[in-house]
Parts: sequence; C-alpha cells; structure tokens
Amino acid sequence: MRGLLVRWIINGIGLIMTANIIKGIEVEGILAALAAAAVLGLVNAIIRPIVLILTLPVNLLTLGLFTLIINGLMLSLTAAVVEGFAVRGFLSAIVGALLLSIISGILSALVKD
Repeated sequence: MRGLLVRWIINGIGLIMTANIIKGIEVEGILAALAAAAVLGLVNAIIRPIVLILTLPVNLLTLGLFTLIINGLMLSLTAAVVEGFAVRGFLSAIVGALLLSIISGILSALVKD
C-alpha cells in the first residue's frame, strides 16, 4: 500500500513538472495534480490496454510509435475528466505524455518503495 502511495505522489510531482515545461499543459495546484495522477493511473490500467489491443495492427505497422499517440489520448482523456488539469492541443498531449513518462521513470528510479 505504501508503494502505491509513493508512486501516486511521484506521478503527481511528474505532472507538475511536465506542466511547468510544456506550455499546453496546466495544473492548478497540488490537489489537481494528485487527482489527475490518480485518474491517469486508472485510465492507464483500464482503458489503455483495451485501446492497445484494438489498435494492434496500426501499432505493428508503425513499429510501436502509435503508442505515443495512445498515451497522448489517455492524457487528454484525463484532462477531460479532472477539473483543474487541462491539456490544450493534441501535440501538447503527446509531448506531455512522453515527458511525463520520462520524468516519472527517473523519479521512480530515485525513490525506493
């Protein structure tokens, strides 16, 4: 349970850092970032696998690059659900999702469960 809480906070921090770097992503405070991190975790756990299976042929043709677009869609979906978290533009969503995964990966590597 503690590991889940640590990853949730790390993803919230990652969202804040991503919003500070990417101009098209806005987070209105730490509570919005934590809510967006929780919703993004649920979206990635439930909806993303279904979308990945449905788009498998396209993903194979693009050698996995279509996954970046799917990740951007998941970030946009999260922004549509969470108040205080906004993603303006699809390019911002794609770049933001890529940057968020890099930042969260680095922060997760630095913190032990």
